[in-house]
Amino acid sequence: MDDGLAAWASFRPKDGFAVVGLGGAGTDAVHDMVELGIPGVRALAINTDAKHLLSRPIEERILVGQRQLRGRGSAGDRAAVLDAASDAREELVRRLRRYEIVFLLAGLGGGTGSALLPYLVRALRETDALPVPIAFLPFRVELETNPERRENVLATLDELEQLGGLLLAVSNEKLRRFESLPLHRVFHVRSTYLHNLVTSLVDMVENPSQMNVDLASLKEHLRGSGVSTLLSSQSHFAEPERLVRQAIEESLLDFSLEGPPTALVHLDGGSNFTLKSFDRVIHALRGHLGEPRKLIFGTRLHPERRDIVRLTAVVGGLGPRSVREEITRGRVPNDPLADLP
Repeated sequence: MDDGLAAWASFRPKDGFAVVGLGGAGTDAVHDMVELGIPGVRALAINTDAKHLLSRPIEERILVGQRQLRGRGSAGDRAAVLDAASDAREELVRRLRRYEIVFLLAGLGGGTGSALLPYLVRALRETDALPVPIAFLPFRVELETNPERRENVLATLDELEQLGGLLLAVSNEKLRRFESLPLHRVFHVRSTYLHNLVTSLVDMVENPSQMNVDLASLKEHLRGSGVSTLLSSQSHFAEPERLVRQAIEESLLDFSLEGPPTALVHLDGGSNFTLKSFDRVIHALRGHLGEPRKLIFGTRLHPERRDIVRLTAVVGGLGPRSVREEITRGRVPNDPLADLP
């Protein structure tokens, strides 16, 4: 190996990727993802509730707010959590900035996750790390019966949408399609879905492809795309239209598109994935997304035959308040998911 290439290969300025649970719901989701297995991804938990933090065997755990909250949780007080985060800012940024992509998971409505999510996104934007907020939207009945919780959700979403970049807003309301399952299995479905999103994005930027989509490509795409979301699916190579339909229509994310979006697309398949199948995927994507104004794609074709093809797509151009209007009005005009049961 050339000396310069060998030196580059041995030098890794970042530690890869991290999933970080913020508050109770975020920590629980990260715990589930760890049990599913996330090789190469570090797991962390940050909370104001010491008992909950100690009950979850996650690699790194950080308690914030000892002075303000004494380890007892925030009781929905976003202001107290922000004060605690300011005290701990130096440590939090130091612990997280070393990763290339930091997935931040939080349930909205309470105090800890709602406050920490936009706070850490903003702080990490000042570093080389790429923060990816993943927000769990409460069930509609929680918003209808608890005005304080609703205000926390709306305030947090407002901050996140103003920050732009990737925003994955996971809709608990869409979990009702699994309402015949026991409740713990329903939330396991959500964790499995998030696990697939995270591993798909990590795989896209981490492993080389014939037509490459790396971290630099992702960051450049996000700069000009406003608020973006992430779609992922797997299907048989002979059913490319189903691959696209699955990614969009079976998404658990809330989003709406305003005008022609942008799309960064990656396809992972085997030697039997043909140019014709590739064209059918791109055609189906253009149809579902309404003719994107910018479409960038990459492919990774393995030398062996594979029946399953994986699609990963970062879709930008979401309208401002695209998620908040789902909460305040119930349906979003032009929402590609609005007609789902």
